[in-house]
Amino acid sequence: MPGIDPENSAPEGIRLNKYIASSGVCSRREADHLIESGKVTVNGITADLGTRVKDGDTVAVDGKAVIPEDNMIYIAFNKPLGITCTTDTRDPSNIIDYIDFGERIFPVGRLDKNSSGLILLTNNGDIVNRLLRSENGHEKEYVVTLNRPYDSTFIKTMSSGVPVLGRMTLKTEVFPVNQKTFRIILRQGMNRQIRRMCEYLGYRVTKLKRIRFINIRLGDLEPGKWRYLTADEKKELLKGLSK
Repeated sequence: MPGIDPENSAPEGIRLNKYIASSGVCSRREADHLIESGKVTVNGITADLGTRVKDGDTVAVDGKAVIPEDNMIYIAFNKPLGITCTTDTRDPSNIIDYIDFGERIFPVGRLDKNSSGLILLTNNGDIVNRLLRSENGHEKEYVVTLNRPYDSTFIKTMSSGVPVLGRMTLKTEVFPVNQKTFRIILRQGMNRQIRRMCEYLGYRVTKLKRIRFINIRLGDLEPGKWRYLTADEKKELLKGLSK
């Protein structure tokens, strides 16, 4: 009687607890507890300990999709003017159709249509939520050009904070570049914050470009182009979120 080939006889797919653990959600043992408590679904159906995951299956824990770390996508995109940071494909200028990545990804935060520069996109919904929590104080750096020259009072006031949408902005760092241009580092994310701050002081923003998000820098990435985060960039980004 011929022997059994273990490879060919192995069940299709991988064990559910291994799949969950590979996403970084928890250990295999903890995954077993989640499965036993009915908190895990595969393709919308409550799973059991014997469930295996195959290519194309959708796994969720407490209703949130689980993606193994090896399958997580993190890209940096230099958003040109005129592109809208929305996943709504009914908007003809939406960022998703513009990039045409081929897999489902989401922008982390937004830049308004008249602003340009660095936007992160990922298929990791959990990291999107953590990155967008303003209380985390993640740094965002911009280069801003005004319609007319500013003075030292402008820099001092911008740094100290101004009233926007009924509350004072946090203290920030502002660095002169030339008579009309400056760099600013924000640690909060109020709607159109920089434009509103400048308008309060009697200036109009003519150009706004994001050049850094936390540890990710735009660098020489051309407008309309994207790149994958490097291993070091991804490691530092995720490490910062775990604090």
